[in-house]
Parts: sequence; C-alpha cells; structure tokens
Amino acid sequence: MLLTRDNLPDTISDIAELDELLCRPSQALIDDLEKVDGDIMVLGVAGKMGPTLAGLAKAALPHRRVIGVARFSDPGAKAWLDARGVETLSCDLLDEAAINALPKAPNVIFMAGRKFGAEGDLSLTWAMNAHVPALVAQAFSGSRIVAFSTGCVYPFVPVDGKGAREDLPPDPPGEYAQSCVGRERMFEYFSRKFSTPGRLFRLNYAIDMRYGVLHDIATKILTGKPIDVSLGHVNFIWQGDASAQALRCLAHCDTPTSPINVSGHEILSVRDLAAKLGARLGRDPILVGTEQPTAWLTDTSQAVKLFGLPIVDTGQLIAWTADWVARAMPSLGKPTKYEVRDGRY
Repeated sequence: MLLTRDNLPDTISDIAELDELLCRPSQALIDDLEKVDGDIMVLGVAGKMGPTLAGLAKAALPHRRVIGVARFSDPGAKAWLDARGVETLSCDLLDEAAINALPKAPNVIFMAGRKFGAEGDLSLTWAMNAHVPALVAQAFSGSRIVAFSTGCVYPFVPVDGKGAREDLPPDPPGEYAQSCVGRERMFEYFSRKFSTPGRLFRLNYAIDMRYGVLHDIATKILTGKPIDVSLGHVNFIWQGDASAQALRCLAHCDTPTSPINVSGHEILSVRDLAAKLGARLGRDPILVGTEQPTAWLTDTSQAVKLFGLPIVDTGQLIAWTADWVARAMPSLGKPTKYEVRDGRY
C-alpha cells in the first residue's frame, strides 16, 4: 500500500504498525528514486531515524540494493534491518581505513553524528561531526551525498517571521551546533574540490511516536512536570515525511552541495501545542517562563516547492502522540531538548 493523506490510520496501535507506517513509500518518493541509478548506502544507519529511512528506501525500491552501515552496538537494529532486506555492514566511521574499504555506492545518505551528551566530550563531538564528514566526503567523492544536518546551524530568528532561509549565514550558539557547521563545511569543501553532487539536509525536529517535541510536551503534561515556554515556538515534521524528503533529495542534488531546510511549514506555539495535547489527555499543562521573541525556526519554502507539503499534518501528529502517550506506549527516552537556548546538550 502506498502512503497517501487519505489512508492514514486514526491511531497507531503498536511499534510494528508504527514501523510499517514509517516505511510506507509514497508514489512521489518512488518516482524520484527511479530518477537516480545505483545502490543506496546509509551511513550511520543505527540512530533514531536511520533504520526506518533505510527500510523506506527498500520498500520504495525492493529490487535495488540498500546498504546500512554502523557500528551496530545494538544488535537489535541490525536484525531489524536484515529482516527487511537491508544489507548491513559493521564499520567504525572514525576509522579511515574502514571507511575506504566500504563499497562505493553511487547514492549516500549520511546520518552519522553526535548530539546528546555533546557537552560531555566536546572533542568526540567535533570528531564525529566534522572529522568523519571529511573522511566520508573524500571516500565517496564520486557519489551523490545527502548529508543530514540541523536547523540548529542558524542563529535564532524572530518568531513573527517565516523562519531562517537557506541563505542566512550560520551563526549558532554552543559547540554542538558549531560542530554541525563544521560538518557542513567539510562536505561543502570536498564537494567543490571533487565536484561531488549533494545536499545539506537541515532538519528541524522529526516526530516519531517514541520521541520528538510533541512526545516531550505530552509526557510532561501526563507526569505533571512544568513546560518551559521560553523557547516558545517550534516547527517539526513527521519522521516518515522527513525520511522521504531526504531520499528524494538524491534526485535533487546540486554541485557543489547546497543546504535545504526540512521541517513542517508552520511555525507553532508551544503554549498552543500544550493546550491541544492537554485537552486530549484530560490534564492541564503546567507552563513556566515567558515566550522570547526569537527561536530556532526554519523557512521550508524550498522543500515545499520541490516536494509539496508533508503528507502527515500537525493535527494528525497531535492526535497520534496524545493517544500513544496516554496508553503508556514505549519511549526512546531521548528528549529533544528543544527548549535549550544556549546550545548546550
């Protein structure tokens, strides 16, 4: 079954149904992937988004080779991918020789990086977010490379505007976000040097039932914890839509590589989201702080022009999340820390 706006479920019953939905391709995704030849390799496949992105690629192109690369310190991710026909290769991406020994797939989705705990070992954060991209960009200079980045590379922008556009120069607070600028600069430098086509995929907050901005807010409402509205506005996107847009970027690469903002097209009030989730959960949210006039927000006009609006809208995400959290369904236990304003994660 193809993914369309008309066949979304009212609720997501369990993890198996969630995984199936995240790996369900749209016709637009299939059409774009058929425009690019060759295998697809996902580097850093074992993170939060990687498995279902690789599963989505395989579902869209069942006769094409999809390869997932990671250390696989959690064997469960490897087994999950193997079961879906995604080939798995174990590799430490800090090992230059190991990277160079990987098969040279024509299409690369780069998802490796370090955020949570970044402040605990800043040298490792920089190594993962800037050194590894330099190694990968050289090893795969003949491939198309879509490199996951973050909207956190931008400075804060006014909440009453449209968000940061791709031509706004990066100037973020905190070393984590600065290291992400380093990641982009490495891909940009080697893209220019080797004429490598690519995209810098600036993603703001993917939503999965097990984590994300909505999950964070809903969980705090249910547990009676205060919700800080100082960073009072966000934009976010269903993880399935984000994965599809990343894969579709393979058909829309630039030489040299260029940034593209990916998120929901709406700028949303945290206060309003808390009220809507609270109404569904039967609890009044506890709000603290005062909304600041700026936040980390992106203008996704370029992505909407290329890909159209996300298939799953905000109302559907609120309904799904409230239902999931109310039933005490599994959580990854990884808060987005969307409310952090100093860049320290």
